[in-house]
Amino acid sequence: MKTIFASIILTAAAFSFAGTADAAGCIKGAIVGGVAGHLAGHGKMGAAAGCAVGHHNASKKQQAADQGQPK
Repeated sequence: MKTIFASIILTAAAFSFAGTADAAGCIKGAIVGGVAGHLAGHGKMGAAAGCAVGHHNASKKQQAADQGQPK
């Protein structure tokens, strides 16, 4: 019982010190990748890959906007 309580306290402490997440493009990419992966039989892998690709594309668009270049 003590170990369960201690692990809950440590987990809560870890989440309280965590910063904010930057999920630009990840949600949209995860949805599209999850659907495509589900149809191929690999839903979770598709969602993870879609999140990575969506975040990468969002980062490229943000860098282009920061430099004043057209998207």
